Amino acid sequence: IYKQDKVRFNKNVSDFKKILKKTNFINGNFVFEFEKKFAKYCNTKYAVGCNSGSDALFLSLKALNLKKNSEVIIPAQTYCSTLFAVLRANLKPVLVDIQEDNPTIEIKKIKKKITKKTSAIIIVHLYGECCNYKELKKITESKKIYIIEDAAQAHGAKDFTLKKNGFKAGSMGSLGCFSFYPGKNLGAYGDGGAITTNSKKLYLQLLKLRNLGGIKKYQHDIIGYNSRLDTIQAAILINKLELLDTNNQKRSRIAKFYHNNINNKAIKKLKYSRGCVYHQYVILSKKEKKIRKLFENEKIQYGKHYPQPIHKLNAVKNIFKNESFPNAENFSNYGLSLPIDPNLKKKELVKICNILNSI
Repeated sequence: IYKQDKVRFNKNVSDFKKILKKTNFINGNFVFEFEKKFAKYCNTKYAVGCNSGSDALFLSLKALNLKKNSEVIIPAQTYCSTLFAVLRANLKPVLVDIQEDNPTIEIKKIKKKITKKTSAIIIVHLYGECCNYKELKKITESKKIYIIEDAAQAHGAKDFTLKKNGFKAGSMGSLGCFSFYPGKNLGAYGDGGAITTNSKKLYLQLLKLRNLGGIKKYQHDIIGYNSRLDTIQAAILINKLELLDTNNQKRSRIAKFYHNNINNKAIKKLKYSRGCVYHQYVILSKKEKKIRKLFENEKIQYGKHYPQPIHKLNAVKNIFKNESFPNAENFSNYGLSLPIDPNLKKKELVKICNILNSI
């Protein structure tokens, strides 16, 4: 059990017993309650639960009913699910590099990749850092291009570039896609996902797509998929949603501590905006192998997000054979994710920073 879940553990068990008694494991009341609460949290009209963040992306593309082989622009540094969703939907992925010192897509480079076939752009709020929505709008507002947010790592993140109070992740584009994989800022105890939208038309389409093509049992209006959020996970997510902002604030304090206390010219700190929720705190260093060894010796957890940029994955490298994305490659080669659990103690953070400053 995650440390931050202890305070809600008894409530989770109580809700689990209720579900066992009712045996409403699929599309139970907790699912609809969570969808309402999550939509409200994201400042959107609707939310649709599904079985994973991967399916959230796929179903979003299917709901838009884009022409076969339409082009979808995505960043070159993201999890494989972003790319695979495009390919699963029979669409053509077009990669754009990320920024040199920020994990989000380089907006200026998007402009050069837009063609007559461009139907959608998936922006990835990587590590909990929102894309610059103001700059994106400048490029797309005169074109009929859908914006899909991959907010799998950005529950509660905000972008302040276009309005004073900011846009919540999931409320900017036509559709917002979330993962509730256990390690996320808002994580279930298994797989889970959700899609947010302000469009009633897309909402109704998504309800059908996630449930084998129909909202009611045995009614199949379209060809759909079996991609529902189960009732047990929904109950857990309702309880954990209450703690999300508190845990995000703890993550921000940890990130601030790292920012203020890592002082080593061999380590490059990324530029994160004030709305970031720090799903990961990533540093870049050409000494990352040495850091990993020191961390392993001291039993300090770390991560690589991600060890390969998506154009170099075995499954798809032939598609992007002659393409290069230097910043994404740099993040993969030299990026290291530091511990960011909300319940880390100051002495643990001091130890991590001392190691980093010693190399």
